[in-house]
Amino acid sequence: MKLSLKVEYACRVLAQLARRYGDDGLAHIETLAAAEDVPANYLIQILNDLRNGGLIMSRRGKQGGYALARVPGEITLQEILTVMDGGILEHDRNAGGESGARVSRVWCEVAAALEKKTADYNLESFLPVESSDMYYI
Repeated sequence: MKLSLKVEYACRVLAQLARRYGDDGLAHIETLAAAEDVPANYLIQILNDLRNGGLIMSRRGKQGGYALARVPGEITLQEILTVMDGGILEHDRNAGGESGARVSRVWCEVAAALEKKTADYNLESFLPVESSDMYYI
């Protein structure tokens, strides 16, 4: 099992948009690409998928750009994986052979656990934790 580069880039760009959430301006492709070290040409495809999946919104034109469609805490890792890769863990459910049914059942359990765990994380999980502790020297 391997996390796709497309999902990795999508998470990084969504984290960048989460940092900007609540600002008046929209983020431009060039700014997002530079901030997260994602090729701009590839980023366009990723942003289109995220927009079509309802995770971000966009506006065209000189004042255009991209922003989250919802509050960062409402966008789960599970949603991101589903939008970008079509699901969490897909496997062939062919239950043939002597072991097929049990193997299929185990993979279904693993998929369910992974689905539950990814639902526990949201975009706020990708943001740095701001400490309120002050240290004086």
